[in-house]
Amino acid sequence: MLYDSVMNDSPQKKAVSFKTIAEHHAGQRIDNFLMRELKNVPRSHVYRIIRKGEVRVNKKRVKPANKLAFGDVVRIPPIHIALIDPAIASKLLLKQLEQVVVLEDEHLLVINKPTGLAVHAGSNIPIGLIEAMRQLRPELPYLELAHRLDRSTSGLVLLAKTRQALQDLHTLFKTCGIDKRYLTLVAGQWQGGVKHIKNELLREQSRRKKIQVKAGGKIAESIFTPRKYYSDSTLLEVKLLTGRMHQIRTQLAHLGQPVIGDDQYGDFSLNRQYKKSHGIKRLFLHAYHVKCRLPTLGQAYNIEIPLANDLQKALNSELF
Repeated sequence: MLYDSVMNDSPQKKAVSFKTIAEHHAGQRIDNFLMRELKNVPRSHVYRIIRKGEVRVNKKRVKPANKLAFGDVVRIPPIHIALIDPAIASKLLLKQLEQVVVLEDEHLLVINKPTGLAVHAGSNIPIGLIEAMRQLRPELPYLELAHRLDRSTSGLVLLAKTRQALQDLHTLFKTCGIDKRYLTLVAGQWQGGVKHIKNELLREQSRRKKIQVKAGGKIAESIFTPRKYYSDSTLLEVKLLTGRMHQIRTQLAHLGQPVIGDDQYGDFSLNRQYKKSHGIKRLFLHAYHVKCRLPTLGQAYNIEIPLANDLQKALNSELF
């Protein structure tokens, strides 16, 4: 399995520790810094020890939003809870990730993420891309996700190797300063050529991990361009102008042309048909292009990768 890992459950008691803030952590919020330091400790517990004054910076109480400066000394109290040791990435996963590094320089590490691998660990996911990459690159003092990609989506993921690179990327994402594009196969013949879709997306109350087009939500903008027409489907290029959760999938489903292989917003009978006839066994969505210039660091990137092998193989089948 791609994301195999080993986990060890063990009750632990940690003594008071003191961390001196290095340059690459300067400017980070204290709550985010503690999340990184206290892996697997519940978020609620982190905020509790800040609120109670057990966390100190230069011997003074702090609030969660306080930002750290180079040379600050952070007091971290003992954590008297049962901790779960961090999951250990399998040798197979580490080898596979080493083979999908697209680019690496002093600022960024760019990965062609395989489908099925979450970008980070969660309640039911012992290990994700970022945890595995930190194990693969233990010599790096700083490595953080710059954005997210759905577990079932394949393609380009940007990891920042410095605090400044992460801040630059966050600025670009907030100001639409990054050109990020996907390829996707949707049900039916696309009508009307290029479409600029702008609507509001809101989480469903009963199913928090599902998004719907509904007034009162966050603005989502995408540009859809047809690339190739098939008898009963269309290959689209999608340029994201915003980065909302499930944005592409939700907008296309709302248009009545869901992504092939989408088991959450798609046409389930059509998915079964395409799996049987074309071998498409997962979400047909691939992040293939990123172009940006880091505003502070001045480094420019123009990265493009081919469609994932399994998806290209499906398009090459005789039935298409």
